[in-house]
Amino acid sequence: MDFLPLLVEKNIISKEKASQLKSELQASGGRPEELLLAEKIVDEDTLFRLKSEVLKIALKHVDSEEIPLKVLELIPEDSAKYYKMIALGQKGGMLEIGMVYPEDIRAQEALQFLARQGNFSYHISLIGLSTFENVMKRYRDSKREMRKALEELEEEMREKTEGRKEVFKEARVVEEAPITKMVAVILQNAVEGGASDIHIEPTREKLRVRFRFLGELHPSLFLPMKVHSAIVARIKILANMKIDETRIPQDGRFSTMVEGRMIDFRVATFPTPLGEKAALRVLDPATGLRSFKELGIYGMNFARIKEAIEKPFGLILITGPTGSGKSTTMYAILQYLNKDNVNIISLEDPVEYFIAGVNQSQVRPEIGYDFAQGLRQVLRQDPNIIMVGEVRDKETAALVIHAALTGHIVLSTLHTNSAVGVAPRLLDMGVDKYLIPATLSLAIAQRLLRRLCEVCREKVKPQKAIRDMLFREIEQFPQVLKEQMPLSHILEAKEVVLFEPKGCRKCASNGFAGRIAIVEVLLMTPELGDIILKEPSEAQIGKEALRQGMLTMRQDGILKALEGVTTLEEVLRAAAE
Repeated sequence: MDFLPLLVEKNIISKEKASQLKSELQASGGRPEELLLAEKIVDEDTLFRLKSEVLKIALKHVDSEEIPLKVLELIPEDSAKYYKMIALGQKGGMLEIGMVYPEDIRAQEALQFLARQGNFSYHISLIGLSTFENVMKRYRDSKREMRKALEELEEEMREKTEGRKEVFKEARVVEEAPITKMVAVILQNAVEGGASDIHIEPTREKLRVRFRFLGELHPSLFLPMKVHSAIVARIKILANMKIDETRIPQDGRFSTMVEGRMIDFRVATFPTPLGEKAALRVLDPATGLRSFKELGIYGMNFARIKEAIEKPFGLILITGPTGSGKSTTMYAILQYLNKDNVNIISLEDPVEYFIAGVNQSQVRPEIGYDFAQGLRQVLRQDPNIIMVGEVRDKETAALVIHAALTGHIVLSTLHTNSAVGVAPRLLDMGVDKYLIPATLSLAIAQRLLRRLCEVCREKVKPQKAIRDMLFREIEQFPQVLKEQMPLSHILEAKEVVLFEPKGCRKCASNGFAGRIAIVEVLLMTPELGDIILKEPSEAQIGKEALRQGMLTMRQDGILKALEGVTTLEEVLRAAAE
């Protein structure tokens, strides 16, 4: 694109200067933008604003830190560098591409090829050279330490095998700087990005490292397979596991300082035909220990939970699938109950977060110290409150019932799909029918949804079909809630507003920031006790619970969608009818 006549027209340069610059460009074969900026004839902002006007393409200024790494890497680094184009953000299935030279036909063709290969749609924005350079640093910064560590490792291996002809020994290499640095970079990237899990997985060609963000796995790094065994061995050393045992799964744990705070990592290895896979759970107290409000438990649900946990005894069971936040809710209850005048003891598999003032013990089934055996010992420790990680069998079920019956508050988890399914599940596990109303104080069922970023969420008016569905749902809400905001306002105005993600710097252009629970809370009452004694089916228990004003998970989710906490799509995905 020839800027020179335009600059002459706007009296930025003279005709003579334009002629001189044209000769220089013909001699060098360079681009006019780069020459004009190098000679400081015009500032970058003015230059690219003119280019934006001519091309009729919006000029975009972006902070490189706003671009998530997973979005950035949709355009390979080599292509980005050669064609001066980068991925700026993603919304839905649409990728925003920033190009310094959108008029370049070769760059356009390359982008079309990448879009076909990556199966994405895109729209183009114009970016300046400084923006491009700043974003390119993200490619380099994210992998610079890893590449440097790989180069150092290759150099050391070359010295060992060529120089002194020593045999390459894994046990020694895993303690050396390059491998230590690689593992440190992986851990740091996971914590900085807010990942909940790290998966280190061997494939046929590469070692794949994936992070779980907001419940979804995303590829983060691909490393040469030759470092696989050394990286896994390094993690095993940190977690005090057996390095030479690769045939069976192992579990371990370690702590390290990341970003100025102590982070725990729970490690599990798993043998595969291609080598050992390692999964690390990131246990960050800053995100794992939360208040009820931070978890999304407030209003009527919190009032019911508070009523149950302030009783002097009773069984409280939390249910939901793996990864639904059951342990986090139990820790929130423990923190609420944790006072100097009570003795709290927990049996966990494993201990996830350490709470000052709580006596936490990890069960070890391989040596006979399981939940049932541990619970027998706990009852001899004069506890007021007992937490048992999970009710897995008939024996443990009988013991938690007995503990609740003898004057203790007992917290545990159970696998059912809803709160109304807790009593039938206990019956299936052999608990006598008459003991359930006397001991079960509360059942909580929950799921996790992605929480909308409060900074950039956008209001939208739903289509008529969605609007009608929402009003049908609202009509089924407990009457006490229909009289409160926001439901009272919605019913009065006969209008409803939802929210959708947009993406900003705070949420790394994701549109979501963290997760929140949707719950249903079943409080034991004399009427429910009668049903359990006479006809303990989920249908009958559910019917009575709704009559008493229980808010279902779906209703709690819809309420949070109307409040702008999450999206309706998240609710419908997690809590089907």
